[in-house]
Amino acid sequence: MPRRRPCCPARQSREPPVSRSESSSSGAARRRILALAWPIILSNITVPLLGLVDTAVVGHLPDSRYLAAVTLGATLFSFLYWGFGFLRMGTTGLTSQAVGRENDTDVRNLLGQSLLIAAGIGAALILFSRPLIRLGLWLLDGSDVATALAAEYAEIRILSAPAVLANYAILGWFLGQQNSRVTLAILVLTNGVNILLDLLFVIGLGMTSDGVAWATVIADYTALTFGLWLVSRQLRWLSGRFLRHRLLAVSAYGELFSVNANLFVRTLGLLFVMAFFTSRGAAQGDTVLAANAVLLQFIMLTSYALDGFAHAAEALTGRSVGARRWTEFAQSVRSAAWFSLLTAGTAALAFALGGEALIALLTGLPEVRETASTYLPWMVAMPLIAVWGYLLDGVFIGATAIREMRNSIFAGLAVYLPAWWLGQALLPEALINHGLWLAFTLFMLTRSATLIAYYCQRRRSDWRDASHDAS
Repeated sequence: MPRRRPCCPARQSREPPVSRSESSSSGAARRRILALAWPIILSNITVPLLGLVDTAVVGHLPDSRYLAAVTLGATLFSFLYWGFGFLRMGTTGLTSQAVGRENDTDVRNLLGQSLLIAAGIGAALILFSRPLIRLGLWLLDGSDVATALAAEYAEIRILSAPAVLANYAILGWFLGQQNSRVTLAILVLTNGVNILLDLLFVIGLGMTSDGVAWATVIADYTALTFGLWLVSRQLRWLSGRFLRHRLLAVSAYGELFSVNANLFVRTLGLLFVMAFFTSRGAAQGDTVLAANAVLLQFIMLTSYALDGFAHAAEALTGRSVGARRWTEFAQSVRSAAWFSLLTAGTAALAFALGGEALIALLTGLPEVRETASTYLPWMVAMPLIAVWGYLLDGVFIGATAIREMRNSIFAGLAVYLPAWWLGQALLPEALINHGLWLAFTLFMLTRSATLIAYYCQRRRSDWRDASHDAS
């Protein structure tokens, strides 16, 4: 009987199959984590570059209202699209498990299902765009002139919703097959095209904020075209076939809907935490709001690296769960933890020694610098507390243990809101923002502790060690 061709040989040609002896080597596991993580980290670095170019191009127009409009519109879409990030995460977890089971048919059909969901949500966003945009801009509360221009910008940007969400699904599908280089290629292409079109439309053709919006829409569809081409190449290597009942029957989407629904709730919880933190900082005045925004960039910088190792953990732990190789699973978690803790420790040390200099790079306003420096100690502690949340998010996505992730958000909120309320009630006015940072830190700490507890529980029961590995 002919030997079965391995699932996803296009990936395995670059990354040889892992033997049991190699799997038990911590050095080999760390190399696999690093090989998956570095393209993701580089991809993340390209994101702020695009924002800087958008700001620089529009910021040189003669009227500041265009910059305000792009800022409002970009903020609206950051929150909107982040809310649908489950299309990337859920697809990664389920695809990596299908790879572990060596089930090419499932790998194929998960892509088809995710793309159909992305198309449906994208079409709905376009259909209901006007009330969504009106509500979102009302919540952002910009000036009347900036809001009117931002609405024009948003009505153009929303046209790319199907492409953006489909790209999430494609990126998740490739990451689930341990091909993180696709993430780098697609994001470099997207941001490169976007930057070139920004320059062409705004500087070359004299457009304003509408030119920035059209540049983004064209870049998103360019990325989708490239992504679908990469998908078509990968599908040639996969056996199995697309099954009509898996793609068209609602009942076949049960697992995907369950995973995505819990991820959506988890993401909404995180969005609420960030929005609440920003609004409570704004209530203390523009200087505190600006200082908090500067310090949140420290968290963003740390997340660029930690997300890379978390995404690598998603792919590797998902494959191990699918193949029921628990020794390999534990080895992947330990290796990802090693890199994550090293990164978090480096970030904490960098913020302790160079935090003042970094603040000075991010703002030239003396009062904002001074205020941000007052709250700098929170940034030194934050990476060491939040690292477990990043890491275990990746592990739980790979294992599709999404309810635990959702519950960790609820646990964090149960501490976050009372801690903030007590701080408002008990602390003097000069320490109110310290109370806000304390509440935020306790949220991160509670979430990390909850995920650690869930992980220990699952390791004792479902995710057991070598004696329970599949033969």
